[in-house]
Amino acid sequence: MFKIFVTDLGWLEKCVPKEDKCLHGNATAIIGEETFGFNAVVSSTGLYLLKSLTQDHVMNRGASGFLPCCGHFIYQHNDKDSVETMDCPNGIDWSVIHEDGKVKLVTESGAETVISIEEYTKIVHDFCDIIEDYYINSEPKVFDKSEKEEEKNYKLFWKEWHRRRGRK
Repeated sequence: MFKIFVTDLGWLEKCVPKEDKCLHGNATAIIGEETFGFNAVVSSTGLYLLKSLTQDHVMNRGASGFLPCCGHFIYQHNDKDSVETMDCPNGIDWSVIHEDGKVKLVTESGAETVISIEEYTKIVHDFCDIIEDYYINSEPKVFDKSEKEEEKNYKLFWKEWHRRRGRK
């Protein structure tokens, strides 16, 4: 079994909502018999999950994981079509391995859960749609003149999100 959901979505208290680019929330992932909860940057969680629809993800390699504590900034990946987020080392992670039309989720304890790619895709899409809807229903983000690179990468984040989600 795999489920992921989020409650208490919002922007950081000390930030002006239209200036805070990272959406936070209390994320809970249920993988097999294990439950993981974390107050995470769920906008990063969504993009990481979307990437995992087509790419394997090995836990503890690179970013802080599927449920990252924070996101300091977005930067353009070397391929020019995708982004990465710079996170701190705190968060919760698991592996996603694609095998024969199925997805194997492996937790830090070594427990494995296997589900169909169709089921995994639906769960990821449902989670990501909640995140995107929150952005759509919030004030548009603003960037000052000194944030041209940040603005470009923020737009690239959403371009990659929509491409991976199958939307324009």
